[in-house]
Amino acid sequence: MNAEKVRNLTDGELKQQERDQMDQLFRLKFQMKMGQTESLNKIRSLRRGVARVKTITRERELGLHTSTTGAARPAAKPAKAAKVKSAAPVAKAKASTAKVKAKAPAKKSAAKKSEKR
Repeated sequence: MNAEKVRNLTDGELKQQERDQMDQLFRLKFQMKMGQTESLNKIRSLRRGVARVKTITRERELGLHTSTTGAARPAAKPAKAAKVKSAAPVAKAKASTAKVKAKAPAKKSAAKKSEKR
């Protein structure tokens, strides 16, 4: 079943569809272990069908697809330029403090050497 057909189902029908596919998948896996069948393509398609149903259920929970026409998610707003500019001074400040911290132990070790003599 393709995504458009699944999106047109109601919530109750989606749950029923998922249960049916999970039941069929269980039976096929059981038959595979018993050596009665080798229908790997059917198992693969059932797994994908279950994933498709779960994905559409989750989309509905999050409110990503409000219509049944399959409208795409609204585009994200572009980032503001002010946020990008404010990040640069922070990076420079962190770099300068790292240099100060790196230089400080060298001075202390030189002072300790002079004290030992």
